[in-house]
Amino acid sequence: MKKMMIYLIAAAMVSVISVPVTKGQESNNIQLADDAKSAVLLESSSGEVLFDKNSREELPPASMTKIMTMILIMEALKDGKLKLDEDVRVSEKAASMGGSQIFLEAGEVMKAEDLLKGVAVASGNDASVALAERISGSEEAFVAEMNAKAKEMGLKNTQFKNTTGLPEEGHYSSAYDMAMMARELLNHESITGYTGIYEDYLRKGQKNEFWLVNTNKLVRHYEGVDGLKTGYTNEAKYCLTATAMKDGMRMIAVVMGADTPKERNANIAGMLDYAFNQFSTEKLFDKNYVMDTVNLPRGDREQLNIVTSKDVTVLKKKGQELKGLTTAVAYEEDLQLPIKKGDHLGKLIVQQGGKTVTEVPLVAEKSVDQAGLWQLYKRSLGDMMIKR
Repeated sequence: MKKMMIYLIAAAMVSVISVPVTKGQESNNIQLADDAKSAVLLESSSGEVLFDKNSREELPPASMTKIMTMILIMEALKDGKLKLDEDVRVSEKAASMGGSQIFLEAGEVMKAEDLLKGVAVASGNDASVALAERISGSEEAFVAEMNAKAKEMGLKNTQFKNTTGLPEEGHYSSAYDMAMMARELLNHESITGYTGIYEDYLRKGQKNEFWLVNTNKLVRHYEGVDGLKTGYTNEAKYCLTATAMKDGMRMIAVVMGADTPKERNANIAGMLDYAFNQFSTEKLFDKNYVMDTVNLPRGDREQLNIVTSKDVTVLKKKGQELKGLTTAVAYEEDLQLPIKKGDHLGKLIVQQGGKTVTEVPLVAEKSVDQAGLWQLYKRSLGDMMIKR
């Protein structure tokens, strides 16, 4: 593990929650998600857990599996390995997938963006496999990447055997791990433009036109809900990882193992009601706020701004005032060139009374390459002239 260097950059920013908002004691005193085997409620920015019910229990996640599938799809789009407007040819395997589907035919060509809609809105198993094969060459290779990503994220109670969530021995996750995957997926801000669609069409105007209707009915029936993914199998029962945004605060709620879709949705709505009625967030810094500037004497630019990767917010009980917060920046000890725009270079740590309240990744504002020999020569010559 690389060493980190920590710099205190601000003290006594704003006020202290006299009784810190915590997962443990408070969540045990409220009755939520009575109909679920497992559930968790957390604030997305800080990861603060507001309610927990058996959230580490390993259970079949059904189609909530596709949250990880979508993480890898969005990463492929970000890295340029996949383009939304490119044509993807559907294989025999993808077309043969059972369960929920958008009824792709073997040999059919569909735009990657339409396949993504098929995954995000209609939970299409065929669309999931088609995109997995396009990105990684095979579903098996894609599943290996899913498990590698889960390990990278530190998920302790997750193992994938497929991209879809169809029943398979050894395929499991937990409510807490699903919430962490949801947080990761939401870092790709455009994803809710797909998961928040209630209805749309594929192959519009063609004989095989397909009407997409979101399997997550709360997108229409609960204000602020714009994702993320439902799930159902006989073994898993009814599951849902939902997210909602109100007054600048985003919540993630997960339910696993409800007996009916009505119970599942009611449990999620109850957790979201509790969150939005009892809590609020206070913004400390905007996304892309310059936290520091570092010198890179061997770079093709000599200075680089280190910025916040997202808004930095702190959760608090409604009516309570924040005070006594301190912030610090932790960097990797040696920043290696080249650096790409958006590369994670460290983290902003917000603490209250010695306890970490939230951590937010810090990223490079711009790309920096190694300076060429001529550029370094001119730079050192300029330095010599200045010293004279």
